[in-house]
Order: sequence, then structure tokens, then C-alpha cells
Amino acid sequence: MSGYPSVTPSSKVPEEFLFLCMLHNIGAINTERAITIEEIAKWTERETGEIQYNLTKLEELGYVAAIHESTVDRFHVSPSGIRKVLTLYS
Repeated sequence: MSGYPSVTPSSKVPEEFLFLCMLHNIGAINTERAITIEEIAKWTERETGEIQYNLTKLEELGYVAAIHESTVDRFHVSPSGIRKVLTLYS
């Protein structure tokens, strides 16, 4: 998977958490570095529908924060999301 950390075949990490790691790895880690769905699509080569689905799940869990601006929404990993990413790597 492009942009995702390597995970052993036996590990069962949900897709949305791999997506969270990718957001963290590309640096979308605070409000100043938040990115749009279109930018995420360029980085991940994924469809916007899949991206929106993962963002919604992660936002519900508190791992992603959204910035709603007048013309576009931007997203970044929340502090809780950063902690979650670090647990996935340990």
C-alpha cells in the first residue's frame, strides 16, 4: 500500500488506522499543516469517497480534527491521533 507503514501479514490493523498513520507521516499534524481531501488524494492515490469514509470514522473517534473554512474543509491528526499512531509503531 502506497504511503502506509509496513505491517506484517498476521497483524490486523484496521484500514482507517493505516490511513491515520499515512496522515501523520505526510505531516498533517496540526492546524497549520492541515490538508484538504484533494491533497490527501494526491498523496495517497485513493478515491475521495474512500478518503471521506476514513476521515469520518477517525473524526468520530477523535483521532482527526477538521477545520471548516468558508470554501473548503481541511483535516489533520489530533493529539489523540498522534498518540494512537505512536502505539501502532511500538
